[in-house]
Amino acid sequence: MSSVFDSIRKIRFRRGPQRVFGGIAGGLAETSGLNVWLVRLLVLISFLLPVLGVGAYLVVWVLTPWTDGSIPVERLFGGRKN
Repeated sequence: MSSVFDSIRKIRFRRGPQRVFGGIAGGLAETSGLNVWLVRLLVLISFLLPVLGVGAYLVVWVLTPWTDGSIPVERLFGGRKN
């Protein structure tokens, strides 16, 4: 299971420093170079899609590393704590 989380960390996508809720939109904005408010608007619009918008956000939220490299779902299973 550790190799799965290490693979996620290698992608270099992190929660953004400009967090309002989970930091996903901030991370997408930082990675893509787009304005953070534009990305937040696009994420909110995606929530209008039945199940897909919120479901995809929740999956990304539990799998996206914090800036220190810790992954919420990994911590839930007792993995890496840093």
